[in-house]
Amino acid sequence: MAKRRSLSASPCPVGRSVDAVGDWWSLMIVRDALDGVRRFSDFLASLGIAKNMLATRLRTLVEREILEIVPASDGSAYSEYVLTSKGRGLFPVIVALRQWGEEFFFDSTERHVRLVDRAERQPVRKLELHAHDGRLLKAEDTIVC
Repeated sequence: MAKRRSLSASPCPVGRSVDAVGDWWSLMIVRDALDGVRRFSDFLASLGIAKNMLATRLRTLVEREILEIVPASDGSAYSEYVLTSKGRGLFPVIVALRQWGEEFFFDSTERHVRLVDRAERQPVRKLELHAHDGRLLKAEDTIVC
């Protein structure tokens, strides 16, 4: 198998971001952390991932400062994983993936979980990109320079 090439020095922000996150398991860990999961055993139960794989992914997310290890919030001898500001910055990425998945991977009759505003209990509006003047942007309205 070919060795994975690092994109950490790429001039492309997407490349650097993908390099930092690493793989889809890491995004699922971040998703769970955003939902309040903090303990190794709870990540394990939620994800159904092998212990060694989870340990590796968590260690990498800590090394990349997406998660940090803190003493358990209940005062026990355990440690917990919490998102750093860099990790919390992935919230719109996770929401975008969620909304993309809702649009393209579920038929209209298929039941699935939904993201709702905690205060109003209403579905979160679809993410949109806007120009500096407020215009709604599509991919063809942008360039990379």
